[in-house]
Amino acid sequence: TAALVKELREKTGAGMMDCKKALAENNGDLEAAVDWLRTKGLAAAAKKAGRVAAEGLVGVVIDGNKGAVCEVNAETDFVARNEGFQDLVESGRTVEEEVTHAIATIGENMSIRRNAALSVSKGVLAHYVHNALKPGLGKIAVLVALESDGGTDGLEEVGKQLAMHIAAARPQSVSRDDLDQSSVERERQVLIEQARESGRPENIIEKMVEGRLRKFYEEVCLLEQTFVIDGESKVETIVENAGKAAGGTVKVTDFKLFVLGEGIEKKEDDFAAEVAAAAGTA
Repeated sequence: TAALVKELREKTGAGMMDCKKALAENNGDLEAAVDWLRTKGLAAAAKKAGRVAAEGLVGVVIDGNKGAVCEVNAETDFVARNEGFQDLVESGRTVEEEVTHAIATIGENMSIRRNAALSVSKGVLAHYVHNALKPGLGKIAVLVALESDGGTDGLEEVGKQLAMHIAAARPQSVSRDDLDQSSVERERQVLIEQARESGRPENIIEKMVEGRLRKFYEEVCLLEQTFVIDGESKVETIVENAGKAAGGTVKVTDFKLFVLGEGIEKKEDDFAAEVAAAAGTA
């Protein structure tokens, strides 16, 4: 369908005819079509490039060795700037009652979409909020947990820098060990097919794939990424140095990254068509 072709174009940036062929070759399977385009070198990214959007706020709070982050969605950005909505995102009262009351008061549908919590036994929790409307509330929120078997001197600042890095670099996991293995296998298969397209022998293809997989890990695993703060060190090195400075070993045990509206396709209104219809010309 035209809608499926449009969605594939938004995900991959590939041309319309290439998208139609990819869907035809894969019986209309969208994800298989994405992989087919990547194999042919017609789609550059494994990530979905289509814009996703939903309004509202993400909030983060830390209390001692515990922290939490949540996303609350609304229909318009205007509501996100409403103090009543901001109080809802921060509220400690009964969730169901609070949401029902806010909907009645503000007059828009809204929902608590997701939440997550982290804790440390010994170490620090750090956070960063991007595009903050007020402390702890914004469009991107990161919560990161650092366990330390030594002291905690300097760890809060390192944790904040790591949280800023995560917001910018968008890692999928802390390390290779906790990376979704299905995504690794999918990447491997795409890389194998790409390498075979070059006509190289199988033994060379295997080496090519392993090299490209290392690059993949460097893009999606936090510890293997290049630290955005200095642009040259590996994050793993930053964490090791932080441990030495604190007199022990520091480990990033987990992180949570909430980007407002991520994964939600927002309906885009065709205002020109609406105006034409209202004027009786459509």
